[in-house]
Amino acid sequence: MANIKSSKKDIITSAKKAERNKAATSALKTAVRKTEKSIAAKDPAMKEAVTAGQSALDIAAKKGIIHPNAAARKKSRLTKKANAAAK
Repeated sequence: MANIKSSKKDIITSAKKAERNKAATSALKTAVRKTEKSIAAKDPAMKEAVTAGQSALDIAAKKGIIHPNAAARKKSRLTKKANAAAK
């Protein structure tokens, strides 16, 4: 445990940020999972699901939850799966 006052404050702040990021990361994973499930089922609303998944990835990248390149990679993979399923 830290002895310096500013270090103690930093630990509290880091814990709050970690908790917030944990919730956002969980929500992102859920959105992507729903999209992949929709693609696998060849759902009629697949296009909307893909859009929602990509939007969730964009928001997470903007907030700094994931790296922008990781978001772009995952969006590309979702699109690729959706296009293959549409054929």
